[in-house]
Amino acid sequence: MTLKQIFIQNLKEFRKKEGLSQMKLADYCGTAHSYIGEIEVGRKFPSMDLIEKIATILRIEPYLFFKSRTGNSTLNEIEQVNVRMPHSSKKQLQKQVKAHIKKQVNQSTAQILSEINDIIEQY
Repeated sequence: MTLKQIFIQNLKEFRKKEGLSQMKLADYCGTAHSYIGEIEVGRKFPSMDLIEKIATILRIEPYLFFKSRTGNSTLNEIEQVNVRMPHSSKKQLQKQVKAHIKKQVNQSTAQILSEINDIIEQY
């Protein structure tokens, strides 16, 4: 599963857990009503600022959007780890995760552009 797919899956799950529709979440974020839906189907990807805003609205740490939950891991277990983590460690982890996410998004974007160029070159 790609990082983007993990993000989409987690966004949907956290949003539904908070009982929010896509439209309501978009309202809270101050974005177009269709934007959250476009994110959740993979047509769009939010900026880091919007990811942080969504995380605040959903009352989670932003890095949880990118955490793959395999095996028996549940949202509650992930949240419990987050609660036990010292504040200074959370800040350091957030900084490292944010840098990693930016790197992954940039790599994904570069790969997509390369694939688009390959397709265009065929014509």
